[in-house]
Amino acid sequence: MPTKTSLSLPEDVRKRYSKQDANHDRVKEKLKLVQEFLHDDAQDQLSSLKEKMKSSEISVEGYLSKVKALLVRELSQSTNGEGVNGQSGKTNGLATNGSHKGEEDAEVTMDTQEEAAPLKSPTAAKGKNGRKSKSDSDSKKSPASARVTRNSGKQPTIMSMFPKVNGEDSINGEKEVKKEEEEEEDGTESREEKRLKVDSDESSTTSVFLQHLKENVPTIFQTPPPKCPDCRQYLDDADLKFFQGDPDTALDEPEMLTDERLSLFDSNEDGFESYEDLPQHKITNFSVYDKKGHLCPFDAGLIEKNVELYFSCVVKPIYDDNPCLDGGVPAKKLGPINAWWITGFDGGEKALIGFTTAFADYILMQPSEEYSYIFALMQEKIYMSKIVVEFLQKNPDVSYEDLLNKIETTVPPAGLNFNSFTEDTLLRHAQFVVEQVESYDEAGDQDEQPIIVTPCMRDLIKLAGVTLGKRRAARRQAIRHPTKIEKDLKGPTKATTTKLVYTIFDTFFSDQIDQIDKDGGIKRQRCGVCEVCQSSDCGKCVACKDMIKFGGSGRSKQACRQRRCPNLAVKEAEDDENIEEEDIIVEIKKSSKKVPIAKKKKQASVKLSWVGEVVETEGKRRYYKKVKVNEELLEVGDCVSVSSEDPTTALYLARITSMWEDGSGKMFHAHWFLRGTATVLGESSDPLELMLVDDCEDMQLNYVESKVNVMYKAPTDNWAMEGGMDDEIKVIEDDGKSFFYQFWYEPECARFETPPAFVPLDASKHKHCMSCARTNEKEEQETPRVAEPLGSQDHDSKAVYALALFKGAQYRVGDSVFLPPDAFNFSVKAASPVKKSHRKEDVDEDLFPEYYRKSSDYIKGSNLDAPKPFRIGRIKEIFCHRRNGKPDMSEVKLRIYKLYRPENTHKGVKASYHTDINQLYWSEEEGTVGMAEVLGRCQVEYAEDLNESVQDFSSGGPDRFYFLEAYNAKTKGFEDPPNHARSSVQKGKGKGKGKSSAPQEDVQEPQVPKVPKYRTLDVFSGCGGLSEGFHQADISETLWAIEMWEPAAQAFRLNNPGTTVFTEDCNVLLKLVMSGEKTNSLGQKLPQKGDVEMLCGGPPCQGFSGMNRFNSRTYSKFKNSLVVSYLSYCDYYRPKFFLLENVRNFVSFKSSMVLKLTLRCLVRMGYQCTFGVLQAGQYGVAQTRRRAIILAAAPGEKLPRYPEPLHVFAPRACSLNVVVDEKKYFSNVTRGNGGIYRTITVRDAMSDLPDIRNGHASLEISYNGEPQSWFQRQIRGTQYQPILRDHICKDMSALVEGRMRQIPLAPGSDWRDLPNLELRLKDGTLTKRLRYTHPDKKNGRSSTGALRGVCTCSGGTPCDPADRQFNTLIPWCLPHTGNRHNHWAGLYGRLEWDGFFSTTVTNPEPMGKQVAELILLNPQVVSVRECARSQGFPDTYRFFGNILDKHRQVGNAVPPPLSRAIGLEIKKCILERIKEEAENVKQEKMEVID
Repeated sequence: MPTKTSLSLPEDVRKRYSKQDANHDRVKEKLKLVQEFLHDDAQDQLSSLKEKMKSSEISVEGYLSKVKALLVRELSQSTNGEGVNGQSGKTNGLATNGSHKGEEDAEVTMDTQEEAAPLKSPTAAKGKNGRKSKSDSDSKKSPASARVTRNSGKQPTIMSMFPKVNGEDSINGEKEVKKEEEEEEDGTESREEKRLKVDSDESSTTSVFLQHLKENVPTIFQTPPPKCPDCRQYLDDADLKFFQGDPDTALDEPEMLTDERLSLFDSNEDGFESYEDLPQHKITNFSVYDKKGHLCPFDAGLIEKNVELYFSCVVKPIYDDNPCLDGGVPAKKLGPINAWWITGFDGGEKALIGFTTAFADYILMQPSEEYSYIFALMQEKIYMSKIVVEFLQKNPDVSYEDLLNKIETTVPPAGLNFNSFTEDTLLRHAQFVVEQVESYDEAGDQDEQPIIVTPCMRDLIKLAGVTLGKRRAARRQAIRHPTKIEKDLKGPTKATTTKLVYTIFDTFFSDQIDQIDKDGGIKRQRCGVCEVCQSSDCGKCVACKDMIKFGGSGRSKQACRQRRCPNLAVKEAEDDENIEEEDIIVEIKKSSKKVPIAKKKKQASVKLSWVGEVVETEGKRRYYKKVKVNEELLEVGDCVSVSSEDPTTALYLARITSMWEDGSGKMFHAHWFLRGTATVLGESSDPLELMLVDDCEDMQLNYVESKVNVMYKAPTDNWAMEGGMDDEIKVIEDDGKSFFYQFWYEPECARFETPPAFVPLDASKHKHCMSCARTNEKEEQETPRVAEPLGSQDHDSKAVYALALFKGAQYRVGDSVFLPPDAFNFSVKAASPVKKSHRKEDVDEDLFPEYYRKSSDYIKGSNLDAPKPFRIGRIKEIFCHRRNGKPDMSEVKLRIYKLYRPENTHKGVKASYHTDINQLYWSEEEGTVGMAEVLGRCQVEYAEDLNESVQDFSSGGPDRFYFLEAYNAKTKGFEDPPNHARSSVQKGKGKGKGKSSAPQEDVQEPQVPKVPKYRTLDVFSGCGGLSEGFHQADISETLWAIEMWEPAAQAFRLNNPGTTVFTEDCNVLLKLVMSGEKTNSLGQKLPQKGDVEMLCGGPPCQGFSGMNRFNSRTYSKFKNSLVVSYLSYCDYYRPKFFLLENVRNFVSFKSSMVLKLTLRCLVRMGYQCTFGVLQAGQYGVAQTRRRAIILAAAPGEKLPRYPEPLHVFAPRACSLNVVVDEKKYFSNVTRGNGGIYRTITVRDAMSDLPDIRNGHASLEISYNGEPQSWFQRQIRGTQYQPILRDHICKDMSALVEGRMRQIPLAPGSDWRDLPNLELRLKDGTLTKRLRYTHPDKKNGRSSTGALRGVCTCSGGTPCDPADRQFNTLIPWCLPHTGNRHNHWAGLYGRLEWDGFFSTTVTNPEPMGKQVAELILLNPQVVSVRECARSQGFPDTYRFFGNILDKHRQVGNAVPPPLSRAIGLEIKKCILERIKEEAENVKQEKMEVID
C-alpha cells in the first residue's frame, strides 16, 4: 500500500487517542489530537465540512457524524501500512501488514495446535436478553462446545487464530499477501465455474419449459429435482442467488474482533480471556450463505440440522445504532453460525435478531441489497407473530376471517422492508407463527386458555398444514418469545348476573366439579408422536414440583407444563366444536330410529279396598271416586308413585284420572308426569320438577307405591316486575314426596308450554284425562272429514260435498291448496336441468396436476338436488267414492284445476327469473288428489279483479298468489283466463278458517285486530339484521340497542335514527340499571324494568367453545360468558318475548350443556321456551346459513312455533334436527324440506349489479339498469333509488388476482382447476411453477408418471420446512394438506350462477375457512353489496367504516328475511292472544246478561 495512506502518530498521541476512543461522543477532542497528522485531502474535507456547517447546509450533528466517519476511514487505512504506533510490524501485539495467514494455512495451523495440546475455550453464554437456538442440555455449554457437537472436533480459542511474533517483522509478508490473493482468485474462479454450471442448467431447464409452455404442457418431474445438499434450495431455481464476494479490506472474524475500531480488546491477552460473556457487536450490510456460496435463510431449520452457514458484513460497535457503513469493520466469512435468536422488540416494534458464533454475538441491523429480500421475510414473520399473539390474547373468540382482517389492516412499522400483510403472508409464515403461539402458551399461566386451541388458530393449522410440536423440543430455549406482548391484564369483563342466573350456574357447576374431583377426573392422554410428548418432564415447573417423583404431594395430577401436547389440545377442540354438515347427517341417521320407551313397572303387595259407592257404570266397568291402598286414602285427581323393575330408575309419577273395577281387577287410568331430568334439560333440571306430557295408560292399582304431592307452580300476578329479585333456586323443599310442575312438555320438539288449567272433577264426573282429550283432538284433526253434502250433484259412483275439514282448516270449492311436488304432473314436461358430470376425462395432468382430486360430481352451492316447490291447485269438487251405495268417508278426494308456475311451462327455468315469485298461470288441466295430501291453504286471485295493487296484495302474506294469463299446454301459448277462473273474488277470498259451517257468501271478512309494536332491546345488535327483520314484520320498535364495536353501532344508528345505541359493555349497562341508575356516563337514558317488551340478540359464545371439558379452571369462564349476561338481561327485564340467535353448533357445544343451562334458566324464570335450528336459505336468501334459535314467551303469551319453510333448498344444507343425549329433537316444521317458492339463486341476487374490478372502491355508483328478478325488485324497494351504495370489493394481491383469472368459468371450478405454469402478474412479477418433489403414498403418481407430493409428509415422514414453496399459481399449502381435508374442495371456487352462496363471512378470502367464492365472471371476490344481498339486506341499508368493517358487519348479521319470518310467527301468537282475550270478554258479557 502507498505510504500516504498510513498515519504515523506519536506514542503519547496514540495513547491519548485510545483513551478518548472509549467514549464515541467526544469527536471534537479526537479531532484536535490527530488533526495535524491528517493528510492534505482529509484536511480539505474537514474545512469544507466546517464551511457547510457555518452556512447551515448541514447540522452540527451531521457535521460531527461526517467528521467521525472521516477519522475512522483515515485511521483504518493506517492498518494497511505501518502500525499506528509508527512501528512497522505490530498492532496490539499482533502481526500486521498482511502477515496473517490465508484461510487454509490458518486451518492447518489450528489443526496442528489442536493436536499438540487442547486449548481452553472461552466461557460462552447466550447474548444479552437473547436465547440460543439449542436444547436444554446445550444451554449450559459454550458455543464452542456446541460447535464440537456439530463438527465432531474441537473449536479453537480466538487467540489460537493468531501466530505469536515476538517483536519481529514478518519477513515474507508480501509473499503471504500475494499467496492469499491468489487463493482468493482461485476460490472466485471455482465459484464462477459452479455458477456458470448452474446457470447453464437453469437456462437449459428454462428453454425446455418454454418449449413445453408453447404446447400448454409444463415440465414435470418423474424424479425429484436436484437440491443443494446444504441449504436445500433447488439448483435450477432462477431465484437461487450466490454471494457476490467480500471486499479486499474484509477481515476474518478473529482479526476483526481485535480491531481497535470496535474498542473491545487491548494488547493484554489475559484481559481478553477474562471475558465471561461473549462480546456483542452489531452488523450491517450482511449476507448469509452456505459453504457453496448460496444465499439462504437462516431460520429454515438449517442451523438446527448442523448445516454450516456463514455471513459477511460490516461490524460496528454495540453502541452504534446507525446502520450505515461508516465507522464499521468489513468482515468476511464469519461463523459458522451456532445459533440465531430473537431478543424482543426494540421499543415495542422491531425485533432484535442475532447470531452467535464461537467468538461473539452479533445483532443484525440492515442486510445487504442482495440479501434484503430474504431478510425481509424473516422480519415479516417475526412481526406477524407479534400481531397474531397479541390479537388472539385479547380476542380469543375471533374467527380466521377476523384475524385476516386484523393482519390486512395493520400497517408495518417504519423501517421494515415490507409495506403490508396479506393472507398469503400469513400462510407462508404459518409454521413459525404457530411455533411462537406454542411458545407463548408454554410461558402462560396454568389457568390460561391456550391460544393454540382457539378456533382461529385451528383453522390456520389445518389450512397451512402446520406440524405441531415440531422443533419445539430442540428450540425450547432458542427463541424467547419475540413479542413483548401487551398482555390484557383486565381480561374479560366479569359477567353482571341476576342472583337467579348466577345461582343456577354456580350450583350446577359446583356439583359437576365435585363429581369430577370425586371420580379423579379424566386422565389426559397424549398423542405420543410429537417431540413434546417424547421429551421428559422438566422437573422445574409447578406441575413437576408437585409430582411424587420430584418430591411433591402428587395431588394436582397435572402434566408437565413443558409437555402440554399441542396435537391433542387442538384435536379435542376440533372434535368438540366443529360438526360438518355431512357429519350431522350421519349422526342423525345413526340415532334416528325411534324406540318407544315402555315403563317397566313393579307390582307392590298392597291391600286394596274401595271407599264409597259406584259413581258410574259403563259396560263391565264400575267407576269409583276413592280407594284405600294400605290404609292410605286415594281419590281421583291425586298423584301417586309407581316403582320400576329397575332399582336404579327413579319412581314413575302419575295423576289418577279415573278408577274402576272390571274383569282385569281394580284399575286406574294414569296420566304420567315426565321428570325434568328426562327432558332435554337432563341433569341440569331441578330434580323435583315434573312436566305434563301426552302420555297415559290403564293399569292395576296394585302397582301404586304411595301417594305423592304434586303442586302446580303458577306465575305470580306481578311476575313481570319481579325480575332480578328471585335468588332462591329451590321451588319447594325435598321431603321425598313433594314435586311441582309448571309446563306441558312436547318431547319431539322440546317445547315447554303453559299447561291447560286442571279442572277439578265435579261430583257428576267420574273421569277426565287431558292427555286423552289432546290425543283424540290431534287424531281427529289428522283425519280428513267432509260436511254439507250437495245431493243435487251426487252421482252413483261418488257423493259430492261443499266442505272438507283437515288439520283444523276448512276447505271449500274455489279455495286453493298446496300439494306435494309429486301430487300431479303437467301436460308439458319442462326442460329440467340435467345433472351432468363436470369432470373432464381428457385433462392434461401435466398442465393441471391437481385436477385428479375432483373425484366427486357434487358442486358446492348447487341447487340441482333441491326439491321442486309445492304444486298449487284450485278445488273444483270435493267428493267421496261410494262403496255399496254408501259414501266412503275414509277417503276424501279433491278434483282440482292445475295451476302452472312459470318454470312449469315450456319456457322452463329461465322464465321464472323475470317473473314474480308468486305469479302463476291458470290452466284448464284437471287432476284428482287425496285430501290427506293437502299441505295447506293458499290464496290465488286473478290480478285484474283485485281491489289493490299486486304489490300490496302480495305483501299481505307469503301464501298469496296471482295470475294474469292462462297457459294452454297444447298450443304452448298464453291466453286470457276463462270466466270461471275469474269468479273467485266474487265468491269471497276463501279464508275458510274457523268452525262455522255457514255458506261462504254469508260469512263476513273478520276485522283483523291491529298488533301493537313491542318496545324492543337488541343486545349484541351488530349492524341490525335481527331488528330489521322484526321491523319488516311490523311487530317491534327497537328503542334500544347495545353494540360495543363502534362501526357496527354507527351502522345501526344510520338505519335506525330513533334508536338509542349504547356502545358500552353490556355488563356495565346492566350493572347500572340494577343499581338504580337512570342514565349512563354519556347521559343516555337506560331502559328500566317494565320498559322492554321484546328482547333479542346473539351473544358470542366462542370464548368457551374451545374448552375440552368443564373443570374447576374452566367453569368460571363459562359463568362469566356473555350468554350468562344475556340471560340476566332476560331475568331482570322479563320481556314478553325473548329470542337468542347463535351459530348452529350452539346446540351442540360442550355436549349440549350450553343449550341445557340456557333453557334451564328460562324455565326457572317461568318462561315458556323451545329451541330449533333454521336454514336461512329456506326463507328467501341466496345462501346457506343454519342458525340455532331459542324462543321464549312470558306467562300469558303464546309460545311461537318456528316458521314453515318458504323456499325449497338443497337437502345437504337442511339437516336441522338436533341430537342431545342420544335423543333426536325435531323442529315443529311440518312441511319438511318442501317450500311454497323456488330457491333464490345467485343470479336472482346479483344479476342486475354493475360489473366492477378487483379493488373497486367507489362508494356510490349508478345501477345502470332496471331490476331483472323478483328478488331484485324487492331488495331495491318500491321507491326509486338511482344510487347503488357499497358495491365495493377488497383489493386482492396480484398473485391472488392472477389465480382468480385462471379459474375456469364452469360450475364447480376451484383451485384444483389451476394450471401449473409461470404467469406474469399485473405487478410485473412472475409466478413460479409448483414443484412436485416427493412420492405421494395415498395418490401415487399421475398417468404420465409424475410425482404428486410437495412435501416429505406425503410419503409418511415428518414435514421438512425446506419443502415449502411460495409465489406459485397453485398454492403450495393446498396440495400439502389436501389429502386430509377433503382436497379443500371449494377454495378459490366460482360461485354457481344458478346456485347459492356459502355462509357469508366477515372477510371474504379465496382461502378463508368458510369459502368465499368468486363471482362468476370477474377476477374479484364478492363485494360488500353482493354479500349484503346474499344476506337479504335491502339496497337502502347502510353500513359504516372501511371495506373490511362493512364486510364484518354483513357477515355477522342475522339475515333479515329469517328474522322477518320469525317475527311473523310471533305476530300470529299475539293475534291469537288478542282474539282469545276478546272472546273471553264477550263470554263474560254474555254470562252477565244471562
